[in-house]
Amino acid sequence: MAEFEHLADGRIFTVRVTPRASRNKVIADPDGRADLRVMVTTVPEGGKANAAVIKLLSKALGVPKSRITLLRGGSGRDKQFQVN
Repeated sequence: MAEFEHLADGRIFTVRVTPRASRNKVIADPDGRADLRVMVTTVPEGGKANAAVIKLLSKALGVPKSRITLLRGGSGRDKQFQVN
């Protein structure tokens, strides 16, 4: 059972991304500014960090990567996603 599968119901959710982190991790945002905080070891260039975020979200939400859509924030730290 995926830890954050309650977000996989089609609603829009927000994610705060930390690139170049020491390890990959998905947690509930402790500040409450976003639904989730995602830390990735990847650098934010050429869409590599976004791809890593989608891969981690896929595992945390228990859905295939192809069902996760980045709606907003492709080049920023604050992003909006939806599971289709």
